Amino acid sequence: MMEPVLRGARRADNRGRPWHDTRSVLNGVLWVLDTGAQWRELPEKYPPFQTCHRRFQQWIRSAKLEEALRLLATQLYQQGKLNLDEAFVDATFTSAKKGASPSVRPVAARG
Repeated sequence: MMEPVLRGARRADNRGRPWHDTRSVLNGVLWVLDTGAQWRELPEKYPPFQTCHRRFQQWIRSAKLEEALRLLATQLYQQGKLNLDEAFVDATFTSAKKGASPSVRPVAARG
């Protein structure tokens, strides 16, 4: 369902390396987004991290990833598997303050 949207166009002259499977690249991208890991930490069961990162950037710039996610949401809604009456957003941010709290005793070496 998402693969036709995300599949890239091959070169007209059919040169270059064969493309990695779109599904495995998407799984690699989703692994990075889910774990928050760096691209170079992508496990070997996925295509090379350079490929996953490059395709992710292409999908974002061309809005293909958003189109694919909208298509998925529409299909899930039509099947009754997506309830649009509920939404959960987790945007927990904690600001990092420079220096310690005034109530904390200074380290002996600094004190």
